[in-house]
Order: sequence, then structure tokens, then C-alpha cells
Amino acid sequence: MATLPPADWAPATWTPNQSRDHDWTCPAVSTEVRDFHRPLPGYAPTTLADLPGLARELGVARVLTKDESNRLGLPAFKGLGASWAIHRALRDRADRGAGDGPVMIVTATDGNHGRAVARFTRQYGHRARVFVPDGVHPAAVQAIRDEGATVSHVPGTYDDAVHTAAAHAAGHENCLLVQDTAWDGYEDVPGWIVDGYSTLFAELDDQLRDRGIRRPDLVVVPTGVGSLLQAALTHYRSDLDLLATTIVSVEPVNAACVLTSVTAGRPVAVDTGVTVMAGLNCGTVSTLAWPYITHGLDACVTVTDAQAVAAAHDLTALGVPAGPCGAAALAAARFIKASQDNPASDRTRPLLGLSPTATIVLLVTEGTAANPGLVPSTTHADNDSG
Repeated sequence: MATLPPADWAPATWTPNQSRDHDWTCPAVSTEVRDFHRPLPGYAPTTLADLPGLARELGVARVLTKDESNRLGLPAFKGLGASWAIHRALRDRADRGAGDGPVMIVTATDGNHGRAVARFTRQYGHRARVFVPDGVHPAAVQAIRDEGATVSHVPGTYDDAVHTAAAHAAGHENCLLVQDTAWDGYEDVPGWIVDGYSTLFAELDDQLRDRGIRRPDLVVVPTGVGSLLQAALTHYRSDLDLLATTIVSVEPVNAACVLTSVTAGRPVAVDTGVTVMAGLNCGTVSTLAWPYITHGLDACVTVTDAQAVAAAHDLTALGVPAGPCGAAALAAARFIKASQDNPASDRTRPLLGLSPTATIVLLVTEGTAANPGLVPSTTHADNDSG
């Protein structure tokens, strides 16, 4: 496995959620969502790979990766949310008597969400307009255009692109905003997107049961605005048999809106910088996700670009073609392990599921094709294939 010098780990950090309420539960998502996904063209459960070499490295019984590098023909998990949300938004529009004529579906993205929206908008016979901020790789932008969408560049951050997309949708007739973050007054569509992600966790339950595993001890979730994190928390905090699973978020060090908010005890917007983890480069927590985060999340981790790239190399060498966002989950687990083993570490902190008998699930949320060019194609000579 690739190793990083200790200095490289220094900018990363992790913090437990002091507001975690171990008695808190929430309603489960309807099985209607998975029933919707199953007949979609190209649908199949994504791979759950067992990586014994990583288990030895982390000192646990099993490390499993939920590999979202090919989800509904796209290189990331976002198609689950986009397909369900567009379906629900169009159905809701028809129910309100707005007709079933042509619609322009509008969104902002830092890559994967926009491509998924463009794909399913086209499949539903409508047009898409996608706003992208600075820092999105040109290949990712071209992939959105190749889905038939009109792409507009917004100078500035992801938050700037979201504001622009919302204003555009509000100012034009026959436009529907399909955004994967929520704010006051805009929560239905982001809620449907979160519900769409529930299929991923339902699959994971089935795959674990097939291996005789009742539940994972730790799930590590790459996190931007918090929508996938909300889906994970909804799943694991709505089932009494799963409540003991530890959930940890991971963000880039320079886009840590969840960790900053958890530390402050309230939602806090942060300035973001450039990161190789483009899909996680978000400065504001979804208002819909925040109650789930504050009550149900166990801890937050931030990782550096170098840590994410090293993890992406190693996962790819092990047969899991991870982009940097997806590989952030492994980078986080490694950082927790290094912190736990440090003699100077705070021994009052929880161990976060890294025990010799633990099963860890890493959500590898995107493949290398999601943002081609961000991770060099070479691999480390000392990778352990397990």
C-alpha cells in the first residue's frame, strides 16, 4: 500500500459529534423508491468488494467497498437520486395541472449530479440546463454536454452556481429546479433526491446478509452538502437492528461545511478552495440534512487532496476504480486509524468502529471516469492486492 509521510496527515482532522443522540430515530424511506429503480434500463446492484489487505492495514475483520463507479451506466451514485427526483417532480407538476408539455430542468453541479440530471432529463424527453462553478474538470463538463444539456459556467463557487440555477429557474416559465441541496422554502425536490439514494443502502443490507453479516460496524460517507449522508443516517437510524452502526462523514480539508457546523453546533457556511475532490467542494450544509446530522452522525473527518489521491491509487490497484471523492472514504479510515494509534491521541475519544472484529463499509461514491484527469493513471508499486 502507498504510505504518506506524517507531515501530510497534519492538515487533516476529525471530531466527534457532541450532539449525537443515541436514542434518536427517524422514519424509514418507502420501498416504492427501490421498486421504481429496479425496472430502469441498466439497473443492477453495484458491487460490494471485500478487500482483506485493507482490513489487515486497518486492524479490522473486514473492509468492504460499495463501488458506485458504474451506477445506471454513470460513473457515480447520483443517478439514483436524479432519476427518482425528476420522476417525482414531473408527476407533481402534472398533479398540479401544469400539463405534461416540454420542461426545462435546471440544476447546478460540480460534476456528477449534473450529468445524472442531464441523462434522465433526456430519457424523460425534456431539456436540461446545468450551471457549473469554477474548478469542474473540462472532461466532466463535456460529459454533461454529451448528455444533451446546455452547460453554463458560473465564475465562483458551487454555492454561487446553486444560487444562479435557482434564480434562472424562478425567472423562466416551464422550468423545474432539481437541486440536490435544500434551503428554507426548497425542500421537496432535495428530499426526493435523498430518498432516491435509499436504494444503495437497501442493496447493501442484502449484500451483507448474503455474507452472514447482520450490520456494518462503521460506514464512511463522502460528504458535500450532506444529501448522501442524510440518506445513510435515515437508513441506519430508522431500523432498530442497525442503530449501533457508526456513521462518519468525510470532507476535503478546505470544504468542511459539515465538520465546521457540527463543531459549532449549528449550520455554518464556509469559504471553499480548490480541491481534487470536486464533488465534495461544497460550502453550505443542506437544511434538510442538518437535523439528521446533528442527531445521528457520530463523527466528522477531513482529508487532504494527497490522502484522497493516494487512496484512489490504492483502490484502483485493488480493482475498485475510485475517483478522489469516492477514495476519500478510505483516506478517512486511514486517518482515524493513524489518530487512534498515535500515543499522543486523546484516549477519551470514541474508537469509531476500528476494532479487530469490526466490519467497515467504505462508500466509494464515484469512479475514475467521473472526473477523468484528476487522478494520474499510474499506480504504486507496493500495492497489496490482499
